[in-house]
Amino acid sequence: MIAIILSVILVIYFSSIGLLIYGFTKVKKYQNNNLKPRTSFTIIVPFRNEEENLPNLLQSLSNLNYPKGLFEVILVDDSSSEKFQILNSKFQVSIIDNIRVSNSPKKDAISTAMQHVKTNWVITTDADCLVPKNWLLTFDNYIQQNDVSMLAGAVTYECENSFLDHFQQLDLTSLQGATIGSFGLNKAFMCNGANFAYTKSLFETLNGFDGNDTIASGDDVFLLQKAANLFSDKVHYLKAEDAIVVTKPTENWKTLFYQRVRWAAKTSSYQSSFGKILGLIVFFGNLSFVIGFFAFVFEIWPYPFFVLFVFFKFIIDFVLLYKANQFLTKSRIKSLILSSLLYPFFSSAVALYSLFGSYEWKGRRFGK
Repeated sequence: MIAIILSVILVIYFSSIGLLIYGFTKVKKYQNNNLKPRTSFTIIVPFRNEEENLPNLLQSLSNLNYPKGLFEVILVDDSSSEKFQILNSKFQVSIIDNIRVSNSPKKDAISTAMQHVKTNWVITTDADCLVPKNWLLTFDNYIQQNDVSMLAGAVTYECENSFLDHFQQLDLTSLQGATIGSFGLNKAFMCNGANFAYTKSLFETLNGFDGNDTIASGDDVFLLQKAANLFSDKVHYLKAEDAIVVTKPTENWKTLFYQRVRWAAKTSSYQSSFGKILGLIVFFGNLSFVIGFFAFVFEIWPYPFFVLFVFFKFIIDFVLLYKANQFLTKSRIKSLILSSLLYPFFSSAVALYSLFGSYEWKGRRFGK
């Protein structure tokens, strides 16, 4: 009986990931055409105790191949223990204090910054990120050539040679693959706030984060889902190598676990039915692996069945990972086998814990 149930789950899982692969290929790569820059951007960066990372981000912003008069930066200080000071800057940058009104510090930070935004376009990123030199130019060129009000971009890790980093890169690559795939299927439900742009007018039309400000995370996905639900033709994915933002992986397993719990905790509140269903399919696909493993260990499930289950799950996962990795880094996927074997256990634990557990982030504790 267990073999039949797990086999059915595997077929559904295999088909769903196959659908995402199809969607991924439908989103065409974009290359900027070196059009004369015309779009004015406000870059919003919420931060809390990021005095080590902010100078690196600001340096990457100063290296942008974009007119300094066409962008400004708003840093939103979310109760840092020490005040960050800007010594010199080649572009307009200001620091404001976050005004807390909800359970979500980051949503409050973006909403606070929006009161100071004078440009039509806003783009958000994180303090521990680095942006490529043609970042804004690529967004600008795409905006000039397409009727768009919201643009999601890619994020990848700057990894060192450790298994923890390789594991995180594998996880983020799979998420980016699923993100792009969902856009290709016109079922966009996920994006990353470290590389996310939209017009101020769209933000106001959507009433910002109203309706989900009780949830600590999700400043990006909930806004995306609201926009995709009302203006799907104006919501695009910028699949451009020149617009990939690089961020840092977490430094230890505990922080990684809590980060992924933070990401998973908002799934039940998705507006997107596709996102909810896909989340359940992925969860049961990984949980089936875990159940199958223990069924094999305790000789409940024959050896050939478990090997076939692992093989088919690995193959379909690898195809999506390979395509996403070719776009994001073009480097070899490291620690693939070990990470693939560990991931179902890690993912299942994160999903189950997120249903009832609290988590720590940036020195604060949040509940479900």
